[in-house]
Amino acid sequence: MKMFVEPPAIYLHKQPVDFRKSINGLSVIVEEHMQLSSFSDALFVFCNRQRDKIKVLYWDQTGFCLWYKRLEKDKFKWPKKLSGDVLTLSERQWHWLLEGLDIQNMTGHQPLQLTAVY
Repeated sequence: MKMFVEPPAIYLHKQPVDFRKSINGLSVIVEEHMQLSSFSDALFVFCNRQRDKIKVLYWDQTGFCLWYKRLEKDKFKWPKKLSGDVLTLSERQWHWLLEGLDIQNMTGHQPLQLTAVY
């Protein structure tokens, strides 16, 4: 799914939020609770208490955008056990989360920093 143009960062707010909040309310959470600038090019991901809806807030240089997804029969595998209140996701983890995979248990091959061929 291509909906965003390669964001430089994806931040996930681990605690559920009141989904009556819209752009202004979510921007306050980003600034005050997450201690991040809502005017960066990053995606800020939020979930409701039932984990069947997510909202994504981002700034596109002309205004704020709010993306919303509701699952009809399932729940997002929200990473509760990982430490911290805010998680930084890779684009790969972001896609895993949207596809219903548990990012806490999914690990890929570790990248290597080789300087010579053996």
